Amino acid sequence: MRGRGGAGFTTGLKWEACRNAPGKTRYVICNADEGEPGTFKDRVLLTRQPDLVFEGMTVAAYVTGASKGYVYLRGEYRYLLEPLNAVLARRRQDNLLGKGILGRSGFDFEIEVHMGAGAYICGEESALIESLEGKRGVPRNRPPFPVTNGFLNQPTVVNNVETLAAAALIAAKGGDWFKSFGTAKSSGTKILSISGDCERPGIYEYPFGVTVRQVLEECGAKATQAVQISGPSGICIGPDEFDRRIAFEDIPTAGSFMIFDIRRDIFEVVRNFINFFAHESCGFCTPCRVGTTLLKNMMEKIAAGHGTRYDLDEIYKLNRVMQSAAHCGLGHTAGNPLVHTLEKFRPAYERRLKSLEFEPAFDLDAALSQARQMTRRDDSAAHFDSAQENA
Repeated sequence: MRGRGGAGFTTGLKWEACRNAPGKTRYVICNADEGEPGTFKDRVLLTRQPDLVFEGMTVAAYVTGASKGYVYLRGEYRYLLEPLNAVLARRRQDNLLGKGILGRSGFDFEIEVHMGAGAYICGEESALIESLEGKRGVPRNRPPFPVTNGFLNQPTVVNNVETLAAAALIAAKGGDWFKSFGTAKSSGTKILSISGDCERPGIYEYPFGVTVRQVLEECGAKATQAVQISGPSGICIGPDEFDRRIAFEDIPTAGSFMIFDIRRDIFEVVRNFINFFAHESCGFCTPCRVGTTLLKNMMEKIAAGHGTRYDLDEIYKLNRVMQSAAHCGLGHTAGNPLVHTLEKFRPAYERRLKSLEFEPAFDLDAALSQARQMTRRDDSAAHFDSAQENA
């Protein structure tokens, strides 16, 4: 099994590395900080199948030798806290948690739910650990990785909600059963959070290898212009790519599947995504803090009718800087929706552009108008002549 949180790292290798790492205490963390726009599968699993998720955490603890587990729950899911604690209390009564689980001497494991505070960046595992320790949620430099130096600098396994639920099923039904679904390189099934322009949005579970076209047909999508897969930081595809497959060897995804039909303005969709990234940047590193703001400003400039081909070229340059210099994945992928849609839906941008190679978004002469009124001046020296300045 490969992780269902998006990165796709092999779960067994992660657990083995944690088990073999030196340390006094080991931890299992369930990443339930489901902050990627368009994703809501973890919320459904925690609502409908919490025992399956907790069972998966317990299996992980048995394999790794962990004694404590945490569910890092998204701040917006605060209403799930009491129901989840009730399930944990029942599992303690049934000897499925606590000391000597099911009579096995030395198998001691406890789970606690920890609330996040609504920060998108804390979906990144090392930022989540920092937050869990009571610090500011900023991603760590890696290596070392959490499997050797995680929570409280001890060996730690961090897995997505869906990964842990699948682990419980594998423990119950076996690896051969699990491998009977999916493809040679992508075993099992994938839960998709389908939203947008379709007749039947919701949660769908498919074996890995399903085509985008089949998903669109079964959820009732019509006249689809684009599909954003794996959230704003993922990939945007057009109709000529609908025969591609949901699988690690083709289109990997954390689960978000947003559909946009021909009525949608792709530019406005991307503008919303860029505003989201600018708002959610933790501000730790300059490439992301400044870069996301510059991308936002460029989109606003184009939307206001001042954009040119120069600005589109600058977007590509800025994206390259952010990919190479940003501290974490947010900065690396914040430009993805812009770059992907510029390549596949360029007319959505070009119809807003002027024919000039460059036009400033700020009109200095207009900004001086109030000062001219106050000083009762309107001579040539009180005006800014851009042509004369450029000469």
